[in-house]
Amino acid sequence: MYMASTRVVGDPAAAIRAARWLCVALEVAAVDVSYVNPFVESVGSVFSTMLGVNPRRLAVRISSGTNGGGARLTSLIGISGRMHGCVALCFPPATALKLASKMLGTELTEINDEVLDAISELVNIVAGSAKAKFNADPPLQLGLPTVVEGVTYRVKYPSKSIWLEVPFSSDAGDFSMEVTYNPN
Repeated sequence: MYMASTRVVGDPAAAIRAARWLCVALEVAAVDVSYVNPFVESVGSVFSTMLGVNPRRLAVRISSGTNGGGARLTSLIGISGRMHGCVALCFPPATALKLASKMLGTELTEINDEVLDAISELVNIVAGSAKAKFNADPPLQLGLPTVVEGVTYRVKYPSKSIWLEVPFSSDAGDFSMEVTYNPN
């Protein structure tokens, strides 16, 4: 067995950061990317073809489930079948407005039902595109999209699943996708 060790002298905060990094690295290593990649690919194809937005994937990380204290809209949809879990698209309000405006072909200036409907449809389309890539028999089932809007909230999945966060940057603004799953 190989044991990794890190020695940090005189800085307890650095030791804590190193320990957390090691835990995150081990959790990410346990994630089966064959369950995540179809969603990442679908974000790229759906956003570029439907919205004319080319998202750039940033460093993948384990999500804390919190929105970092800023306003955010989270559109999520449940998945069941050969795997069960959830996929969420998380947007700052300015990004949600720009994407909804592109999707609807009109400039939207405030968060309203049209914006909420547009971002719920985005997660539905992304999940549907990913579902097709799984070629599961029987096919995966998708739930109804739900949108959570607020400043301080946590999104939790009622199991020991890991939320994997895939942040993106784009001309429309930054956003992230979060995926959690359990293979059946």
